[in-house]
Amino acid sequence: MSDAAVARGAIERWHALLQDPALAADSAERMEEQHRRRGMYFGDRPLCSVLRPRMLTPGQYAWIRRRIGTLMSAYRKAHERALVDDAFRAQFRLLDWEEEVVRFDPGFRSPCPTSRLDTFFSSDEGTLKVTEYNAETPAGPAYMDELSEVMLALPVTGEFLRDHVLLPLPARHGVLHSLLRAFHEWRGRREVPRIGILDWADVPTTSEFVFFREYFRAQGIPCEIADPRECEYRDGKLIAPGGFEITLIYKRVLIDELLLRMGMDNPVARAVRDGAVCMVNPFRCKIIYKKAGLAVLGDERNAEMFTADELAAIRASIPWTRVVEERHTDHDGKDIDLLPWMARNRENLVLKPNDDYGGHGIVLGWLVSDDEWQAAIRTALERPHVVQQRIILPVEPYPSWVDGGVQVTDRMLDLAPYVSDTAHVDGALTRIATDPLLNVTAGGGSSVATFLVEER
Repeated sequence: MSDAAVARGAIERWHALLQDPALAADSAERMEEQHRRRGMYFGDRPLCSVLRPRMLTPGQYAWIRRRIGTLMSAYRKAHERALVDDAFRAQFRLLDWEEEVVRFDPGFRSPCPTSRLDTFFSSDEGTLKVTEYNAETPAGPAYMDELSEVMLALPVTGEFLRDHVLLPLPARHGVLHSLLRAFHEWRGRREVPRIGILDWADVPTTSEFVFFREYFRAQGIPCEIADPRECEYRDGKLIAPGGFEITLIYKRVLIDELLLRMGMDNPVARAVRDGAVCMVNPFRCKIIYKKAGLAVLGDERNAEMFTADELAAIRASIPWTRVVEERHTDHDGKDIDLLPWMARNRENLVLKPNDDYGGHGIVLGWLVSDDEWQAAIRTALERPHVVQQRIILPVEPYPSWVDGGVQVTDRMLDLAPYVSDTAHVDGALTRIATDPLLNVTAGGGSSVATFLVEER
């Protein structure tokens, strides 16, 4: 039986079990109760609104890990060259202040010790498409671990485990080991860090910071959560409220917000520049965080720097992407004049700001008029944007508890593997939605735990 057939069979079995009204009601009640007990919320939204996990076979997950490992090799090459080649780095379209901060030496080699690729995996077609590399401050690893624990304990899961095996994909440990590797390299010796989780006090992911704080403390590592505005840099030390000395920043605040809201000379930035504290991810992650990074990997001008395996992975898994500008380029083996070609091919293209998140500023060409598309192109020429080939989003049915019963609705879904040390996969986030801009605030949006599944 194929991997796709195994996954489909597992989904059908799960949904059949939920036809038992009592089992479904008990599972929905347990899910709601555990959200309240654990504080599993994104802002005031429950983290998960469905009664089934995402299920991959071990074979599918192994293939995904290998493909991403190859792509990460290409990303590391691009980052290393960008640090020493000004002309090449210009392809990433860094702003002037970003050019300044990416020159700071973080004290360790990895461009981004903890990161996440936002992809779409089609189980039926066996394809993986990468639409974004979140190399700066990826959320969700602790959320996924908590949600996996809850999902494993649902009554419906207990029945499913009679004839299937479910294996969770933990992610917190990948973050921990990446943080420690970066810290030990920065410090030059093995030492227990004092971790400060830094972000604004009012962000919707605060509950995940609590999960991480308790996890780090359970490993014997001192940790506190702090708002960067409340930190002080004095006597060569970065101090959080309550006098807690931070030696390792687990940076969840966005670099743009940290530096543009608080200034380039704020206490956190000065401590990092002076080498008084280790920060993960470092300022240098901005280079490959840029969506132009996808264009850099796929641009025919850069093909000679990658191996045959890397090029094959890039062509198969990165949708055709280019920085929006006046130029000729290659598309499917043909030379095109980019801007006129974009104007003619609206229904197959997406425009994305070079540096934004959460779907902000994205224009889906097939959902706007010709006039709106032309206006979007003009905006893209005024500040850096990329244009990307449209992909067909995979769809799976997911059950929800609505008005006292189970409703199964088709949802679009992504797969966002967590990547440690810009090298290998450690767990994954899945998001589902009825809106093509898949994030937890999209229509029908929800995060979903991802498991490996096998028949017993």
